[in-house]
Amino acid sequence: MSQHTTSGKAFEIESNSIDYVSPSQRHGNVKDLFTLWFCTNIAPLAVITGAMAVQTFNLNIMSALTAIIFGHFFGALILALTSAQGPQVGIPQMIQSRAQFGRYGALLVVIFTTMIYLGFFVSNIILSGKTLHAVIPAIPVSTATIIGAIVATLIGIVGYHFIHKFNKVGTWFMGGALLIGFMLMLPHVNAEVLAKGAFNLKGWFAMFCVCAIWQISFSPYTSDYSRYLPKEIGIFKPFIYTYLGAALGTIFAFCFGMLAVSILTTGDAMQSVKTVTGGFGYVLMILFLCNIIGHNAMNLYGASLSFITAIQTFAGTWMPSRNSRIILSIAVLIAATATALWASSNFIGYFLNFIFAMLFICVPWAVINLMDFYFVNKQQYDIDSIFAEDGGQYGKYNTKTLLTYFIGIVVQIPFLTNSFFTGALANIIPDVDISWIVGLLVTGIVYWLLNASRVKAVDRYDISTKKY
Repeated sequence: MSQHTTSGKAFEIESNSIDYVSPSQRHGNVKDLFTLWFCTNIAPLAVITGAMAVQTFNLNIMSALTAIIFGHFFGALILALTSAQGPQVGIPQMIQSRAQFGRYGALLVVIFTTMIYLGFFVSNIILSGKTLHAVIPAIPVSTATIIGAIVATLIGIVGYHFIHKFNKVGTWFMGGALLIGFMLMLPHVNAEVLAKGAFNLKGWFAMFCVCAIWQISFSPYTSDYSRYLPKEIGIFKPFIYTYLGAALGTIFAFCFGMLAVSILTTGDAMQSVKTVTGGFGYVLMILFLCNIIGHNAMNLYGASLSFITAIQTFAGTWMPSRNSRIILSIAVLIAATATALWASSNFIGYFLNFIFAMLFICVPWAVINLMDFYFVNKQQYDIDSIFAEDGGQYGKYNTKTLLTYFIGIVVQIPFLTNSFFTGALANIIPDVDISWIVGLLVTGIVYWLLNASRVKAVDRYDISTKKY
């Protein structure tokens, strides 16, 4: 399909929901994965999180820079490997989990990821309302919140093509704006600024972990945005464009926040950005507002697909249509906006702490997903079985996978350290959450031990005839 035809689809409401994208519907440019993940990660939350390297972990600029770079390049490996699955399977990430967990077994993961989507959606609604009010004070916060929610929902309803187009255009604006912002900040970087903070191994590793988890947290919905690409493009191209886009975009935003608070030490990273960049800070706030709304469209889109996946689990052969996605998107809009308007002023901080605390459930899923797709099932799944009422060859429950998943969660608990819980072994490295590393290693080992026999069976399986 030509680029012109692909571009013309940007404003058409997507016809698919969770169903398989047939070869005749495949189109697009694999390079769009770079712009999607680059622009998505240039957001206020990324700027604020990057500032933690200085504000929380007391690192100097150079040690903070290396922790941010290494952390994101490591974590983006997992994100990019899940993204590369999209063209090969042609279905969203969560419904693909049925091939690993079974039809009903996957429901547990779907519920967890839906909660994460909704948490970020509500939090970003509140953030967009506050930002719009700051840009245009005449608009009350409540009205601004509703406006931000509606615009994000409209983008999410149009779906896959418009989300890609939005981020493709946004990459030039956001990337260019941050580049100008860096140029405005660099003259303020003097010997005094460079002398602030110091390298300390605990702080460096803590920031590395924050960056790695940031990338891994996106992995449950990456193939949602690559599933329309032709299968023939293979694995490497979607992997490398996703990898570079996600890593470089986030490094760019994290370093922006880190540098701003290094120059002007305040408790508010966004206020530091506005002050240090002078009059251009107003332009940055407008662009950040657009980015929040665009990013939130992805949260809405992912939440609606996850809801549909959960409902379809119990709905037999029902295949949801475009209208199903639209109706669910509107329902999410109403419920989330009501929650945002009801929430207290400190809701964002509290709720984000809750969502980030939940992210430890993503690590075992990511390991199982990657090992099953790349090593056990050799990059191929039986799509008919994934949608079959009885689960087809994948069954209703995969007890080995569910056992591995629970083990991967449980082994992390003693090492967890967050706003709500501190495990008995959490202070092996003080104030550093290493639970995800433990979960990653243990899940990988257990899954391989329990599924080694399946590797040989898959080698004998012909997916075209569905016979061994």
